[in-house]
Amino acid sequence: MQLSDLDTATNLVQLFLKRADQGGDKPFLGAKRDGAWQTISWREAADQVCLLAESLRRIGLNAGDRVMLVSENRPEWCIADLAVMAAGCVTVPTYITNTERDHAHILDNSGARAVIVSTEKLSATLLPAVMRTGTASHVIAIDGLRQMQAGDLGIHRWADMVAGDAAAARKAVEARIAGIGRQDLACLIYTSGTGGAPRGVMQHHGMILCNVKGAAEILANDFGIDEEERFLSFLPLSHAYEHTGGQYLPIGVGAQIYYSEGLEKLASNIEETRPTIMVVVPRLFEVLRTRIMKQVEKQGRVANYLMDRALSIGEREAVGKRRLRDKPMNFILEKSLRPKIRARFGGRIKVMVSGGAPLNPDVGVFFEAMGLTMLQGYGQTESGPVISCNRPSVGIAMDTVGPPMEGVEVKIAEDGEILVRGELVMHGYWQNPEETARALKDGWLHTGDIGHLDATGRIKITDRKKDMIVNDKGDNVAPQKIEGMLTLQPEIAQAMVAGDRRPYIVGLIVPDAEWALEWAKTNGEKFDLKALQGLPAFKSAVRAAVDRVNQDLSVIEKVRSFAFADEAFTIENEEMTPSMKIRRHKIRDRYQERLDGLYRG
Repeated sequence: MQLSDLDTATNLVQLFLKRADQGGDKPFLGAKRDGAWQTISWREAADQVCLLAESLRRIGLNAGDRVMLVSENRPEWCIADLAVMAAGCVTVPTYITNTERDHAHILDNSGARAVIVSTEKLSATLLPAVMRTGTASHVIAIDGLRQMQAGDLGIHRWADMVAGDAAAARKAVEARIAGIGRQDLACLIYTSGTGGAPRGVMQHHGMILCNVKGAAEILANDFGIDEEERFLSFLPLSHAYEHTGGQYLPIGVGAQIYYSEGLEKLASNIEETRPTIMVVVPRLFEVLRTRIMKQVEKQGRVANYLMDRALSIGEREAVGKRRLRDKPMNFILEKSLRPKIRARFGGRIKVMVSGGAPLNPDVGVFFEAMGLTMLQGYGQTESGPVISCNRPSVGIAMDTVGPPMEGVEVKIAEDGEILVRGELVMHGYWQNPEETARALKDGWLHTGDIGHLDATGRIKITDRKKDMIVNDKGDNVAPQKIEGMLTLQPEIAQAMVAGDRRPYIVGLIVPDAEWALEWAKTNGEKFDLKALQGLPAFKSAVRAAVDRVNQDLSVIEKVRSFAFADEAFTIENEEMTPSMKIRRHKIRDRYQERLDGLYRG
C-alpha cells in the first residue's frame, strides 16, 4: 500500500473514496448478524456514503451544519460519519451511555440541526433532549423508530436515505468535497473539561490525516502492510482514539474493519475475525492477561513452568538484559506455549496498540513474553488524538510512550509540562475561547501532562497537571462536575471523587453537620458524627443522596461506592487551598488505603 497520498489527501472523504475505488468489491466493513459475520464491500460502502450525503442535503442541511451521531459500533456508524462530512457538514459523535442531560448540553452547545440514532433503545434518552432543546429539525433512524408525535421534527428511515442513483450521488459528492481542505472542520468530539461541562474539540481534516499518516508509517516501517490487514473495532467510536485509530487508520491503509459484539463476546470475536491489528485500552489487556493466566494455571505443572520461564525472560529483556543462555528456552517457548497464546488472538496478530490511559508496564511485558508485540501510545482528543507511540525500530520501553510521530513537534516547558505543535493540534474548543486560550499558546498545545524526553527521544510521563480522571478504559471524567453535584445535596458538605486508572468512580464524603444533627434527633441517636458514620442506617441515608446524583450522571461518571472522611477538608489540615479548592494529592495521601478498599470485594 502506497502511503504517499496521505500527505496529499485534502480531506477524509476524498481519501476514503480513493481507497474504495482501490478496494472495489473486496470486504471493508464486517459485523455479526443472525449468528454469522456479514460484510459490506468498499464499493457498497462508498455508494451508501454518497447517497446518504445527498439525502442530508436534500432535507435541508447546508455546509458547516452539525449532525449528532448516536450509535453503537457498527458499519452504519462509519458510513454515517463519512456521509456527514461528504455533505459538507460536521459530525458530532456522542456516547451511547449519555444521559438526557448530556445529550441536551451537546445539542445546545453544538447547535446540531440533525441527529442520527441507531436503535429504539438509544432514542429513549436522545429524543426527549431533541424535543426539549429544539435545535435539531431532523432525526435519521438506522433501525427505525416506533410511531411518535414528532411535531415539526422530521423522522427519516435509513433505508430511504441510502436509496437512489449512486453514480449521480458520487458525482455530486466529488464536486462538493473538492472545496473541502485539510484545515476545514471535520467533527466535534466532546470531552469533559475541568469545569465539568463537556467541551467540543474542533478536529479538522488535516488533524486526523496527520495522525493517520504518522501511525501508518509506524505500521509500514516496523510491521509491513499487506492487502489482508484487518482491525477489530471494540472501543466506542465516539472516543477520539477509536475514531482515528480504529476507523480512519484502517481506511488510510486500506484495511478491513470488523465490529466486536461487546466485551462478553470479545474473546470469541477475536478468534473468529482473526485481526492483524488491535487498538485497545489498557483495561482490556489487563482482563485478557488475567484470563490467560487463569487458563494456564489449570493446565498443569508443565504449562505453568513454561509460563514462568516466559515471564522471567520477558522481564529481563524488557530492561535490556538479553541472555544467550535463554535462547534454547525461547526456542522451546516458540514451539509450545506462544503459538497457543497467539491462537487465542486469531493467530495473525502483528501488533496490539494500547492507548487512551496509562498502561501498567507489567501488562506490556506479559504480552511481549507471550510473543505478542504490544506498543503503548500517548495523546489526547485535542491532538487528534495520537502524539507518540512506541515502536521496535527505536526500542520498546514499557515505561515510556515512545517518540513523537512523524509531523509532531514536542518540547518540555520549564515546569515540565509536555507541549505539542503540528497539524495534529486542534483549532480550539467549540464556542469556548477562554478554554481555547488556556490550551493553545503561541501554536503550542499545553497537554496538562508532566514528563521528559529520555536519551533516545521517547516521552516518559511522570504526572498529570490537570485533575482529570482517566479511567482504565480511557474515558475522561471531570471530578469537579460530580463533586459539585454531590455537595448540592443537603446530606453532603464536601466530597472528593477518585478513579484514575480504575474501573469506576468512588467517593470520599464529609457529611453535612447540620443534616447529621437532625438525622440523629429523628432517629433517636446521640449526635457524634464519628459514631454516626458507623451506623448502617446513617450510611444508607447518605447513599440515597449519592443515588440521586447518580440518576443525572452517565454510566462512567456514577459513584459506585464511597467512604467517609475522618474530618472536614480545611485550610488548617492542608486539605484545602486558601481559595477553598480541595488539595487532591493531600487527601489522596491521607485516604489512599481507604479509597483502595472500595475496589476490593
